[in-house]
Amino acid sequence: MAGRWRDSAPVCSGEQDGGLKLARKLRQQQEPGSDTGDATEPPRGLPRWMRLYFYGMHGVTLDVLLSSLQGLLHSRDPKLMGFSSPYLCIMHSLTHFALEKIYSQKRCFRGRPVVFHLVFYPSIYIGLQILIGNINTLAEQVRVVSGTQLVVHYILALYFSQVFHRELSHLQYRTSFSADLQLEGRPPHGLPGFARFLFFGMHGFLDEVLFTSLFNLVEKSDRTLSGHTSLWSFLMYGSCSFVVEKLYLYLHFSLGWGTWRRLPIYICFIYTWEFSWGLVLRQFNACSWDYSHYPHNFMGLITLLYLPGWICLSLYQDVLSNVLLRIKCTKDVRDLSEENGDVNGQLEPKKKQL
Repeated sequence: MAGRWRDSAPVCSGEQDGGLKLARKLRQQQEPGSDTGDATEPPRGLPRWMRLYFYGMHGVTLDVLLSSLQGLLHSRDPKLMGFSSPYLCIMHSLTHFALEKIYSQKRCFRGRPVVFHLVFYPSIYIGLQILIGNINTLAEQVRVVSGTQLVVHYILALYFSQVFHRELSHLQYRTSFSADLQLEGRPPHGLPGFARFLFFGMHGFLDEVLFTSLFNLVEKSDRTLSGHTSLWSFLMYGSCSFVVEKLYLYLHFSLGWGTWRRLPIYICFIYTWEFSWGLVLRQFNACSWDYSHYPHNFMGLITLLYLPGWICLSLYQDVLSNVLLRIKCTKDVRDLSEENGDVNGQLEPKKKQL
């Protein structure tokens, strides 16, 4: 894109300087917290729909992690299988959203932070988790929570209050990055690479849980919508999506390739990546999939039957990449959020003292 603009028509240096100054000015006005235009406005946090989406994905990740570790302790299965469901994904979205509101009340405990972080918030968190665990069996019998489960819930509550909400409050969302494209011919950097890898890995868990739950519903009439995945999928999906995103940034923004021109490269890389991971994991009896009973398979590790699914995920990958490009983490938000005691970038400045 930038190359076409540069080669379009010759302009004098004065016009170029004026255009660059105008582009810089537009970018400063669009960016929250810049020195002009929006300097007095509070930073814009993540939209509500985005937080709910991330909360559900994060909750599914915790389900898979805890269930796979529990299975590893009992069976020593190298496949590291974990379980969750679309129902639990929705419940996690709603409970995380409720916990966000609870966390925002920590300013009422300014003089007693220990009470909030060690007593009040963990109590609410544990109560919500027990409710989620028993909501399916309330009409029959209430499950008894063991001491070990209470300890795990308490540790997770500390993680949420000390790490999760605080880190999430550092994120800002901008609706567009057109000024960056006009100025430099490329999109902004967005989140760090490690954060993007974590996001793609968690999204891989969500993809597999949704797919396997629907498969179990159609093939086995399992109305519980229970889905499964493997801890190895986190590394496989995280690394694969990370590379595909790099391909998208290069092919789209540098070469100007359209969607259907990029898609065959995505598909070839995905099949190669799945086959390579499966071949290595099979050597350790850790491969969690086997397509030998499906038509058009190769060594039971890949199959053309899943081609429509990979095409849909590849197209959705570009959508996710564009969303992540609009998210950035700034130290300014961190300082303001710690000073005002709010969450998710929704800052309310302190009232002036008379």
